[in-house]
Amino acid sequence: MQAARHVVCALSGGVDSAVAALLLRRRGYQVTGVFMKNWDLLDESGVCTADKDCEDAYRVCQILDIPFHQVSYVKEYWNDVFSDFLNEYEKGRTPNPDIVCNKHIKFSCFFNYAVNNLGADAVATGHYARTSLEDEEVFQQKHIKRPEGLFRNRFEIRNAVKLLQAADSFKDQTFFLSQVSQDALRRTLFPLGGLTKDFVKKIAAENRLHHVLKKKESMGICFVGKRNFENFILQVSVLCCKGVESRFCAGPGSISNEALVFQYLQPRPGKFISIEDSEVLGTHKGWFLYTLGQRAKIGGLREPWYVVEKDGTKGDVLVAPRTDHPALYRDLLRTGRVHWIAEEPPAALVRDKMMECHFRFRHQMALVCRVLQRGRVPGQWENPAPGAVRLHTAEGQEQSRSGHGGLWRRPQR
Repeated sequence: MQAARHVVCALSGGVDSAVAALLLRRRGYQVTGVFMKNWDLLDESGVCTADKDCEDAYRVCQILDIPFHQVSYVKEYWNDVFSDFLNEYEKGRTPNPDIVCNKHIKFSCFFNYAVNNLGADAVATGHYARTSLEDEEVFQQKHIKRPEGLFRNRFEIRNAVKLLQAADSFKDQTFFLSQVSQDALRRTLFPLGGLTKDFVKKIAAENRLHHVLKKKESMGICFVGKRNFENFILQVSVLCCKGVESRFCAGPGSISNEALVFQYLQPRPGKFISIEDSEVLGTHKGWFLYTLGQRAKIGGLREPWYVVEKDGTKGDVLVAPRTDHPALYRDLLRTGRVHWIAEEPPAALVRDKMMECHFRFRHQMALVCRVLQRGRVPGQWENPAPGAVRLHTAEGQEQSRSGHGGLWRRPQR
């Protein structure tokens, strides 16, 4: 008789991951729950919220009668996620730490811990997503390490796993999984991929998981919590000594034996300037706080204005009135190196130098049809970064609103 497959499920202390673990148990798998502590954040009463989430995750394991483990990736999160977050803001870009966290923490650190330390046949999470593999196909996967460096684009994996949208289109989280490696994806189960959020709550209610069902759904960036984002990013300095964790710090004292002073981004006052007539409309605390396309909060103005451009040298933010102002729209987007999930790069893009795709740069944004173009374009883009592409509007299509990040899919034929 074949032993039950061992699946290690990431537990956050919320209802989605709890129901994911429950469903895995119902399928007859040997399930282990793991809680990841990635950030130390105190709420207004001085209680560490991660500890409360850990207690809730442990209680889920007790109810389901499965083993429980806790791991800390505080240092890794600081190095790979939070430091990247600050560096990107300093460059005037708007990063998405949830995407980076999934790439480096959940589907790298946790994935390797589950496979190498706990002997998992597969890992699972409570994400609303699906893959092209059935459960049994996931268990049959072998580790295939992609080569790094110059020739990785020529490396092919037969029958590569595809990342697919969840049945619940409103809860679909594939945008946040868009940087996950092929190796991790091919050995991951998403038990909630075919369910709606309402049905997940119903399952929780019927299976004594009321303590996670009544919790408010976590939204926003984990290390910001309920605080004002602008106040957080402009906090001047945090002193983190070895063995001492600051209220706003992920404990980087464990990285160095010396006391470290970590400075967040310094305020850099500048002006809001109208794109139409160069009139100064107001002032701000830092141009890096704003994302192209977002509404600018300008005191004293009744009508809304939106960010068009940012001048890092002068510190000015150029703004336009109305959401339909032409300055807010673009018909061309240039990328850095692209992360291809299934095929790197797609054969159609290699063959034709262009490919139709569906694109979004924000979670829950409707997918729009666009054209990817690869390689040098005389007079337009002479020196693209290795692995970069151009994304542009096809003839007869509406332009895209300025934004950040991006996920594109090939249309299903």
